[in-house]
Amino acid sequence: MEVYLDNNATTMVDPKVFEEMKPFFIEKYGNPNSLHRFGAGTHPKMLEALNYLYEGINAADEDDIVITANATESINSVIKGIWVDKILNGDKKHIITSEVEHPAVTAACKFLESQGVAVTYLPVNEQGVLEASAVKEYIKEDTALVSIMWANNETGKIFPIKEIGQICKAAGVPFHTDATQAIGKVKVDVQDTNVDYLTFSAHKFHGPKGVGGTYIRKGYTLTPLLHGGEQMGGLRAGTVDVASMVGMGLAMKLATSPIALAHEEGHIKRLRDKLENAILEIPETIVIGGKENRTPNTTLISIRGVEGESMLWDLNQNGVGASTGSACASEDLEANPVMNAFGSDSELAHTGVRLSLSRFNTEEQIDYAINVIKNAVERLRGLSSSYAYAPESHKSAL
Repeated sequence: MEVYLDNNATTMVDPKVFEEMKPFFIEKYGNPNSLHRFGAGTHPKMLEALNYLYEGINAADEDDIVITANATESINSVIKGIWVDKILNGDKKHIITSEVEHPAVTAACKFLESQGVAVTYLPVNEQGVLEASAVKEYIKEDTALVSIMWANNETGKIFPIKEIGQICKAAGVPFHTDATQAIGKVKVDVQDTNVDYLTFSAHKFHGPKGVGGTYIRKGYTLTPLLHGGEQMGGLRAGTVDVASMVGMGLAMKLATSPIALAHEEGHIKRLRDKLENAILEIPETIVIGGKENRTPNTTLISIRGVEGESMLWDLNQNGVGASTGSACASEDLEANPVMNAFGSDSELAHTGVRLSLSRFNTEEQIDYAINVIKNAVERLRGLSSSYAYAPESHKSAL
């Protein structure tokens, strides 16, 4: 049996989405910016897709949603756009983010630091969540942007976006949230949360790879990251990938419907908890960050005495796909930065295994995965020359 439990890295394209995309490869292939019927023939479905995106995050008609290649491009567009608009061409010189952001946010902020921008990286608490009060404490008169993720890609922990949005609004500071790991798992509402910029990627909610979006609240602007033609109202140059845009729109509609979100909070959460609780029956295993305030599909578990990379090899040999954390950093064998941010010891920092489910996982698959994981732990601990089960010596692992 094959069981895919790495849905925070990417998801299977929903078959309904794939069928919606197919005509735009061969039948309706015109450039949407062309004036002839071949180009114009793409417009109805593009408009429909855009409407689905607006509805999915509750954007207002006056707001902008820009189609991009992925969340990484969207994130860079926001952070570097703010850099140009408010730092290079203004009097701001400070950005606030967290220590556990996706590498796209962290790397963009590191680049700005190399250009003389001051960046504050706020730590998370013992539960792996950034406290809104910390944002308020560090906002200064020269703060140009606050960028805090909606949900963490490794732990699934949900951050207090509404409270942070209120703080930023009161201080007159633009607020960006990376909602890549939240859409399709929890309700995302830009109006309710005072979010000014929001970024996402279709392949995280059963859409195609290679397409994402940037939400921009009315009254806010960004210098484009890509210059060229007048596509997307001049906010993002380049011919739009119509098939991917159409697919992302339908994927958004399917993932954010009340029925879909209830399924996540009910059935998917139940399967995640079943998997997690079975693993926690193994001595010296813990859930990183605890069980509260998470997306319904995600768990990051530390198994003392078992290297994360070794565990993944065993799981892969038995048809189970999982991750040690962010897929965007999967080739980096350094200690997991999220584990480090939690203050874990040097041994535990290498033991995290992330399991992330989707609506396409079944009860039978979870039962199989539980058996595989338990067998792998027994085998790998048996091979270890340093591991010995001694509960008294590891009471305060985290």
